[in-house]
Amino acid sequence: MPAESPYPSIDIPDCGIWDLLFDRKDRNYGNEQVIFHDPYTSRKYTYGQLKQTAADFGKGLRGLWDWQRGDVLGVYSPNCVDTPSVTWGVHFAGGVVSPANPGYTVEELAFQLKDSGAKALITQTAQLPIALEAAKQVGIPNDRIILMGDQRDSRFKHFTSIRNTSGTARYRRAKVNPDKDLAFLVYSSGTTGKPKGVMLSHRNIVANILQMQSKEANITEKDSILAFLPFFHIYGLTCIMHFALYKGARCVIMPKFDIEDWCRIVQNEKITFAYVVPPVVLLLSKHPVVEKYDLSSLRMMSSGAAPLTKEIVHAVHKRTSLKVKQGYGLSETSPSTHMQQWEDWERHIGSVGQMLPNQTAKFMDAEDKEVPVGEVGELWIKGPNIFKGYLNNPEGTKNALTEDDYFKTGDVGYLDKDGNFFITDRVKELIKYKGFQVPPAELEGVLASHDKIDDVAVIGVYREDIASEVPLAYVVPKKGVQAGKQLEGEIAEWLAKKVAGHKRLRGGVKFTDEIPKSASGKILRRLLKGRYEEEMKKGVKAKL
Repeated sequence: MPAESPYPSIDIPDCGIWDLLFDRKDRNYGNEQVIFHDPYTSRKYTYGQLKQTAADFGKGLRGLWDWQRGDVLGVYSPNCVDTPSVTWGVHFAGGVVSPANPGYTVEELAFQLKDSGAKALITQTAQLPIALEAAKQVGIPNDRIILMGDQRDSRFKHFTSIRNTSGTARYRRAKVNPDKDLAFLVYSSGTTGKPKGVMLSHRNIVANILQMQSKEANITEKDSILAFLPFFHIYGLTCIMHFALYKGARCVIMPKFDIEDWCRIVQNEKITFAYVVPPVVLLLSKHPVVEKYDLSSLRMMSSGAAPLTKEIVHAVHKRTSLKVKQGYGLSETSPSTHMQQWEDWERHIGSVGQMLPNQTAKFMDAEDKEVPVGEVGELWIKGPNIFKGYLNNPEGTKNALTEDDYFKTGDVGYLDKDGNFFITDRVKELIKYKGFQVPPAELEGVLASHDKIDDVAVIGVYREDIASEVPLAYVVPKKGVQAGKQLEGEIAEWLAKKVAGHKRLRGGVKFTDEIPKSASGKILRRLLKGRYEEEMKKGVKAKL
């Protein structure tokens, strides 16, 4: 039988995102509450300023470009204190926001703009060269490119001038159908092929904010949340940007991650809560700069986007006394489906927690049959936060959503007898060694605790002599540690004593300067596999 959430079902109002955030009757903080804060420029938005700016921008869109319900605005920018106003201004006008990675090339951005059908594009001056070229490729004229942030360019309108356009006061907020009208088109990175446009409705996001609220009651308007996770990614978009406003917590925004800046801002701004990803937790357990700062204001960190192992959780707590709980979700689930309770951060280390309300889930085998509690399978999940499908991709949608509305996550894990979920890896990334399944993330968590390793990624490579896939580790040695055969042997032998026989590094150890990762902190194993294959073609033999 599918597992039900252990928490009581919650009422999800039939309303859009704007209604939930700006027209709610139960808000327990005032208009002067600072919600978004840029620590580099000291620019701030209070709740009242945010609502007014967003409404004015939405009216400006309708007046300037005859913005219609369902029109798409592309956002190509690093985190910016103006992003929330722009986002909710588009929703005021009934539009859809499609945020793009500011690290995209011209071709990558052009693909998203064309696929999403973007009517206009907002960016910052630093991203203008790529934005202009991509817009040109898809036919977005220059007068449909606008700027946000602190820098100006006289050739383009700043969003503040659009919101001050005369004659727009007559425009009222567009009405939306919460279940059918899209709020966001976020693009999933995927492991192969072009990114897929994930269609998220207003109801999806509203439901997920309230689902999160049921487990994050510890966060209040007195908290300060550090936002370095990108707002173009669903993790930063919902869990930080939307949830901070719903709770009235002060959200301190970083345009990009830097470990020293992160520590300094936590100390100076007295940050109490931070959403993080495993690479950041790993840095906190190892980087020397951490010891220079007082991080004691942090009451809790919540990690997501990739599996976080107990070895890393123990290491960071031992070094800094910081607590890390886990959550789980995907772009297609808006994103949060599971969260650990604050008090469970240590009791169930390695678990992503229990399922949030209003959902059911089951683990399935390769033949689409449900597996018993405790057995490993692919997670399928159903609830009001599940996306509407992939844009312009009926085949992808059909493969992801079942006829009875379950979403096939592509993630492997299991459920324990107490209702705790464990996610071990992606289906496509599991290493198959002679019939045994080896989750790369599990080995990475163990290896990361080695005192001579700064970072690590594990991939599966094929060995002809034994006709099987085997684990290979790409290792970033700690500064000052000599890479070479001696360290290879030491690492392989050390791991062999800590894991089952089928999980040993039969593919060997390779040393690298950096582990490639996505903006959300996921290891890009496909890039490492590509590098390995190139090395093999050039005659570089794997260390067996």
